[in-house]
Amino acid sequence: MMNDEIGEAAGVVWTFLNAKGETSASRICKETKLEAKLFQRAVGWLAKENKLLIKQQGRTEYLSLR
Repeated sequence: MMNDEIGEAAGVVWTFLNAKGETSASRICKETKLEAKLFQRAVGWLAKENKLLIKQQGRTEYLSLR
């Protein structure tokens, strides 16, 4: 089921950020080896749950946990 897959990916992103702190979205996607669409959905999931801070710096988007 797609929701399960997105939830698991959100867990991967959350775990990464919990360990590494603020990181660019592209680096998280690359280092977690999540498919880009699945990564974007996971970020949306975490944002909807108000668990992410998203900061734009130039053309780079940085994510961190609330």
